Amino acid sequence: MTTNTSTITIHTDGACKGNPGPGSWAVIIEDEHQRLFLADRVPETTNQRMELTAAIKALETLKQHAGRPIRLVTDSQLLVKGMTEWLEGWKVRGWRGSTGKPVLNQALWQQLDVLSQGHTISWEWVRGHNGHQGNEEADVLANRALVEGPVCKRVFLDAGAA
Repeated sequence: MTTNTSTITIHTDGACKGNPGPGSWAVIIEDEHQRLFLADRVPETTNQRMELTAAIKALETLKQHAGRPIRLVTDSQLLVKGMTEWLEGWKVRGWRGSTGKPVLNQALWQQLDVLSQGHTISWEWVRGHNGHQGNEEADVLANRALVEGPVCKRVFLDAGAA
């Protein structure tokens, strides 16, 4: 990505055939100059783990861009609520939910917590399969990776295009 301070938009999605079963994650990272498409599959996982993994992979990719605002768009209410409503309480309670049970996928949440430090992130939920272009593209990419395996593609945008 570039070295300016414009917002980076991330679209994430996770897919799983069976739950648990083979799964995949997908990330589309974009700014005004380029779009980066990343996806991969995992032999045995859950849909929730893939949603969290997608966000982790996106933030790992953006480690060197601390300071740039990030807009992360996902169809996972779990991811958005976890990062915006529940995370601080989990940490205070020793990674236990409000009922006292251990938080599921704790290691992934902890990774997300660490990776989100140093970034200003807007976590946004959109309804899945509802015509939101970035979400639809991430969904197609995740399903492609589930069948075909890893995807890594960078597209440079025409600076004169609107």
